[in-house]
Amino acid sequence: MDSRPASPEAPPADLWSSILDSVSSSRSINSKQVLLLGQPSAGKSTLASALLQKPPAEAGKDDLKIDFALGYDFANVRDDADEDTLARLSVYTVPSSNPSYTALLPHFLPPRTCLPHTLVMIVLDWTRPWTFVEELETWFKWIEKWAKDDGSREVEIAREESRERLQSHLQHYAEPSSEPIPATSSTMSSTLLPLGSGTFTHNSAGVPIIVTCTKADLIDEGHDLVAGASGMGGMVKGTGGEWEERTDGIMQVLRTICLKYGAALFYTTPFPATLQVLRQYALHMLFTPPAPSPAMAGSDAPAPIRNPFPFNHKPNPLDRDHLVIPAGWDSWGKIEIVRQFEPRMWGDAWDRDLDDDGSPSEEVGAKKMFSSLVPDQGTKPAPLPPFNSPTPEQTFLAKNYDENAKKPDRDPRGAFRNPADLEGASAGIVGPLGSSTFSLPNVVRALSEMEVGGGASNSSVPDAAAARRMASRNTAASARPASLTASIAQSSASGRAPPSPSLASTPSPTGGQTQHEVLQNFFQSLLSSKDRPASASPRPKANGNSSTTANVPDAPGTP
Repeated sequence: MDSRPASPEAPPADLWSSILDSVSSSRSINSKQVLLLGQPSAGKSTLASALLQKPPAEAGKDDLKIDFALGYDFANVRDDADEDTLARLSVYTVPSSNPSYTALLPHFLPPRTCLPHTLVMIVLDWTRPWTFVEELETWFKWIEKWAKDDGSREVEIAREESRERLQSHLQHYAEPSSEPIPATSSTMSSTLLPLGSGTFTHNSAGVPIIVTCTKADLIDEGHDLVAGASGMGGMVKGTGGEWEERTDGIMQVLRTICLKYGAALFYTTPFPATLQVLRQYALHMLFTPPAPSPAMAGSDAPAPIRNPFPFNHKPNPLDRDHLVIPAGWDSWGKIEIVRQFEPRMWGDAWDRDLDDDGSPSEEVGAKKMFSSLVPDQGTKPAPLPPFNSPTPEQTFLAKNYDENAKKPDRDPRGAFRNPADLEGASAGIVGPLGSSTFSLPNVVRALSEMEVGGGASNSSVPDAAAARRMASRNTAASARPASLTASIAQSSASGRAPPSPSLASTPSPTGGQTQHEVLQNFFQSLLSSKDRPASASPRPKANGNSSTTANVPDAPGTP
């Protein structure tokens, strides 16, 4: 009988694949996200560069002036020895609170998978302190809405786990100390005190939140800050007791609101020291271990999970440009120590603003109380010009028509008429029609003036003689209305313009013709006289030169 063992089984074909998968799973890199929320020019780009440890962008480059609907950048987070990569940190930036921007975030950061690995940082600008409470209300409402998502079972489980983790962090918080921590029994370590009044009453999803007030180095500026210059403004002018009291009041209001959400409060400046502390605390909150399970008796008690990024900086509630209030350290009692302040009153006012449905109420909210503490000194838009309601076109025309219809001189041709002729004129559609409109003596006068003007330029006869001859011609023409037809025929044969009959003294023309027929015959004779030859005879001038003058027969009685 052969006692040799059987040959070993053949190795699986995917041996290397299984080995690589086991190694990659054991050395997988965690992914963490930081969401920066704030209004334009609040300093978000500076914070993003500090969190990723990248040099800040130069303001002079044209390609960096473009703002996107959603900014994104990432960097690897390495350990203190710079040997291993512990996580990949992604930073998302929202330009403003406009719904068109915030609506994009659930597509890139779905709460179902990203809620346990996301930290939200609300950025406030110290050059616009009168907007603090309003912006906080806007962003806290959005965070609550984002964390609810679609309300599915998976989202509710993630919300519950995140809330337990944040509550455990608040309850287990201990101020860093250089002295060694004394050993305590397992019974004492498992005993947790309840949270204080006004602590973690909101933020049902347990989202880690850091409220960051940038540009804190401008709080105590002695010079006046001009509102609107470079997007900056000033709360009060100068420094002094009133200024310090007001800034301390702002800090107390912010601490009271942050306490309700379990959020931390930081003041930062462009100096790297404050930004480095903020980065360390952000990593500390991102890698907060989950809430421990209930301790078991004996040796079965689970060992606490160590945070790879401990935060060893002590709270600093005194420095104006380097305020550090970690989550879990603050309380109403510590807030009241600074100055006389009522955190309960401000907390109730904040809740009234959140529950405000637009109905009138006699109770004052936090925004109205804060506006009395910090007056709004922002740049106001220019007022709109008063609304000009134009008169309808038909109404305007009807009004002017009625007014002009009452004026007898509305006809523009009246400027060329004799005012004496307009007396007694009747108003018509196109203007007043006087009795002299179609008067034949007017036509005779016009023709006479034309003949005088033509003769004056080519004749050496004195003006007095011409005027005397024209006057006698008009007298003769007006004295023989009965021989109008014969006079016209004789004038046509002799080659001069026929005189116009005067119809003013003869209302019934000769031969039964009407006034319009007589006028028509008169103009027809003028047209027929255009083709007659012009007879001219030289007439000597006084100086010996000769000139040509039209052969116009003199009126009877003219010498």
